[in-house]
Amino acid sequence: MVFTNEKDYLGYLESLAGLPEGFRAAAAETSFFPKERPVEKPLPLRLALVLLDKPSAAFGALFTRNRFPGAPVLIGRERLKEGAVRGVLINNKISNVCAPRGVEDAEEVLGALAEPLGLRANAFFPASTGIIGWSLPVKEMKGALPGLCAGLHRGSCLDAARAIMTTDAYPKVHSVPVGEGRILGFAKGAGMIEPNLATMLVFLLTDIDIGQEALRQSLSRAAERTFNCMSVDSDQSTSDTVIALSSGTKPSVAPEVFEAALEEVCAKLAHSIVRNGEGVSHVMRLSVSGAKSFAEARDLAKAVVNSPLVKTAVYGNDPNVGRIVSAIGDWAGNSGIEMNGKNLLVRLGEETIFENGAFALEAAKEKLLSAYLQDAAMDPQNKKFPPHEKCVDIFVQMKDGDASAVVYGADLSREYVTENADYRS
Repeated sequence: MVFTNEKDYLGYLESLAGLPEGFRAAAAETSFFPKERPVEKPLPLRLALVLLDKPSAAFGALFTRNRFPGAPVLIGRERLKEGAVRGVLINNKISNVCAPRGVEDAEEVLGALAEPLGLRANAFFPASTGIIGWSLPVKEMKGALPGLCAGLHRGSCLDAARAIMTTDAYPKVHSVPVGEGRILGFAKGAGMIEPNLATMLVFLLTDIDIGQEALRQSLSRAAERTFNCMSVDSDQSTSDTVIALSSGTKPSVAPEVFEAALEEVCAKLAHSIVRNGEGVSHVMRLSVSGAKSFAEARDLAKAVVNSPLVKTAVYGNDPNVGRIVSAIGDWAGNSGIEMNGKNLLVRLGEETIFENGAFALEAAKEKLLSAYLQDAAMDPQNKKFPPHEKCVDIFVQMKDGDASAVVYGADLSREYVTENADYRS
């Protein structure tokens, strides 16, 4: 789709953002002075709450593989052992990673949320995103909870999707109908994106009746093919979390039907996260076929989209295609993969750039490729809406097997460097 202004984009999201039956949501804001760093003015912090009308045993979650995970990840792994849950409390600005009282602080806030509802803290997942190393402002967060709960509503989740943003330029929401119900997803993520099992923060809500084990298996497979097939900057977050909840108020559907719909929502959110990445000017879509395994195809694709030389060439609209082939060879050599160049075909857009062990380049093609890159560009300064859904398509065809993968990646711009250099300013 093509959007020309923020109003149209937000209107489109509203058409997708309706909460499934059995859910309510809310957003609220507070402010605080961080104890770790002096600031002249208090910093804003937003909260979002997703609440099930009734406890549900149909829930699942996936988390980062980073060895220094945030307290919400540690707590979330324990929550998976619970018999039922009621929802998730999310905060932005502070990721609550390796803070001195990270787990205790998160549990204290959840306890304050649960008590007026006649529940215990273990009825809720926590999720946090933002600055690594700072502690949660527990007092201020607890003070915002009454207003947050008072604002619970049915209808659109767009306020919650906006509340969880940090460096995101715009919210990300998608939904699809399934049987008599729906699957809705909203996400945040713009930098520190190289997921393993999840992405930064993703929340998937459905009213379809599904068992816990079936939901968790479908979630794992869908994430493997979507969130694990994307990268903005090759840095895996300490807070990567994806949580799925079902209210079970609508009739069940065939397992394959549910999983296909879940994967569709996850794929759309993954693409949106890359397009909304920090300083992104081009989205790269790397398609690999003819590999021995899905893992091999995905790893090759990620090696190309994560190459700084490929990323900067694409940003500069420079069809320096030798960098693409070099990245493929680099990955193969360091992975112990035998690769015969004569069995390799590489295309950029519609143009073949490498075939039968040699480059296929000429002056006219160089102009075509440069124009192709320029046409797919976006303005990194646009912080309101995605202007289009064009990608820089790179196709890699091997002859080693029948496995394939598609990976989304981003270029590397001056704006990315500036945004991350000034992140805490």
